[in-house]
Amino acid sequence: MGSDCGVWFGKYVLCIFNFVFFILGTIVLGTGIWLAVDKSSLIALFKMVESEHINEFTQPQVIEQMAYVLIAIGGFMFLMSFLGYCGAIRESRCLLTTYGVFMILLLIAEIVAGGLAAFYKETARNESKGFLQSTITKYYTSSEHTDAVTLMWNQMMTTFGCCGVVDYRDFEQSPSWLTSKGNRTIPEACCRLKDIKNLIPEDEFCVTNPSEANSFYMKGCYETFTDWIIIHREIIIGVLAGAGIIHLLVIFLAFCLSKSFAKYHGMRL
Repeated sequence: MGSDCGVWFGKYVLCIFNFVFFILGTIVLGTGIWLAVDKSSLIALFKMVESEHINEFTQPQVIEQMAYVLIAIGGFMFLMSFLGYCGAIRESRCLLTTYGVFMILLLIAEIVAGGLAAFYKETARNESKGFLQSTITKYYTSSEHTDAVTLMWNQMMTTFGCCGVVDYRDFEQSPSWLTSKGNRTIPEACCRLKDIKNLIPEDEFCVTNPSEANSFYMKGCYETFTDWIIIHREIIIGVLAGAGIIHLLVIFLAFCLSKSFAKYHGMRL
């Protein structure tokens, strides 16, 4: 009797867990497909809603990139949760085993990725810096003509009090910034601001004559963000540990239920 209760409990825990992710995956996947096939209707919908900087996020190129990301994430969530839910509710050993194997492969991929990042820490650091620099080089422009990437960089710099990836010289690699900056040396977002919303510096000469007193022009965002992670490492480790425990629990439930269903169906036969 106790064994039956345990199987029943495990079955419905796995069902509920995967049902939630199935719904979320369906929403993400559906949104991604909608964005991919009908960008214009979303742009029209967004433009009906007054929101600051909404135009920057409703550019067709930004929406297309977002669509592919959402489709990939949503498709993966949909497939995995479908296997887990159907395997548990239908008491299918085949589906549960497939689900468990996929979850093990995902866990191995996460561990390998984390191990490689730790082992090749300097390479990972350089690659991530290079990627961040490429977003500035390719897309960053002046605050008067912002796109989504510029807006996100401005948001990060004002939030963390930093400038560029390493320092203000990173912006000298951006053709768009160079052609639109005028007589400015740094973007307004690198300054100490009295009005963050409108990017108004405390010192009106900050953009043309930056110093450590009126700006963060020598303080790179990469190191600042790394320091933020170190300060909040206990919370981050706790979240990652919690996610890992849930991942292991799901794998354990999938294989235990698969084995229990085999015994249960064998007894019925």
